[in-house]
Amino acid sequence: MVKRDLRWGIVGCGVIAPAHAKALAKAKGAKLVAVCDIVPEKAEKLAAEFGQPDVYTDLKEMLQEADLDILSVCTPSGLHGGHIEAAAEAGVHVLSEKPLEITLEKMDSAIQACRKAGVKLGGVFQRRTFPTSKQVKEALDAGELGNLLLGSAYLKYYRDQAYYDSGDWRGTWELDGGGALMNQGVHGIDLLLWFMGDVKKVFARAGTLARDIPVEDTAIISLEFENGAFGIIEGTTTVYPGMDTRLEIHGEKGTIVLEEHRINVWETLDGGSKIDTKDGAKSPGVSADPSALGPLTHDVLVQDMIDAVKEDREPLIPGEEARKAVELILAIYESARTGKEVVLD
Repeated sequence: MVKRDLRWGIVGCGVIAPAHAKALAKAKGAKLVAVCDIVPEKAEKLAAEFGQPDVYTDLKEMLQEADLDILSVCTPSGLHGGHIEAAAEAGVHVLSEKPLEITLEKMDSAIQACRKAGVKLGGVFQRRTFPTSKQVKEALDAGELGNLLLGSAYLKYYRDQAYYDSGDWRGTWELDGGGALMNQGVHGIDLLLWFMGDVKKVFARAGTLARDIPVEDTAIISLEFENGAFGIIEGTTTVYPGMDTRLEIHGEKGTIVLEEHRINVWETLDGGSKIDTKDGAKSPGVSADPSALGPLTHDVLVQDMIDAVKEDREPLIPGEEARKAVELILAIYESARTGKEVVLD
């Protein structure tokens, strides 16, 4: 059991980094001691806002000098694997933003590097930590809906052309790994898999209908889950003003509809209903504004990572678990590209 405060660093000081820094400011057992970005002004700005940790522009230098215990990887998606492996080689545990990486090969290499080095690798899918999400998961695991029949996710967001033009990595295959699904929709896709289980088969259509980007801004997907249930995913960044993330789960005994932080429908044949009316306020708008993160954001995952290191256990979302949503998205891309159904291993 590690009793001292852990030393935490952040690489990549863009839009999502403050969520990690804010969570660390509230957390028990760790302190933000270093930040890194190839753009010095971004690192300096983050440091000025969160207690003046040391500023670096080179990750290897930070790993050599800052004596870190844990690193948050908040860089563009296609750089995650290399930064995870660099941390692992330095004996530093990692909490990686979504997606874990953008190819199966890079994800597997990063996971293996952490296992070989004996460091922990956690993924960020904060929707799993919402109280309503956990309530739904517990009910499904307990069989309250009986055999699952349909599980669908409606992931309709709005990102204008200026959003994609704001960073040369956004909306690219090389660094973003895809578009509406890989960047925005991956959270809802992870939640759907968490609720419904693994996908067996996928058939997809994806295209670029409104934005000047090489990746998809709109997609529709038909799913067959391993448990025999069917499902649909609708994902886009072209819907104005952006709709709340919505998941619909139907079983033989009832239905649950989860929308952002709210349970809008919970009805079972035995008359049960568990709608949480006190959580019915409108969501803060992340569907339209990527910086408008909701309640809790990263607090639970950051504290869990601290506790996992101190207690020498797996983090809440290990690397192998964080891999699943990306694996499905890559299968969706293959199906859309070939026009054929894809069977997942």
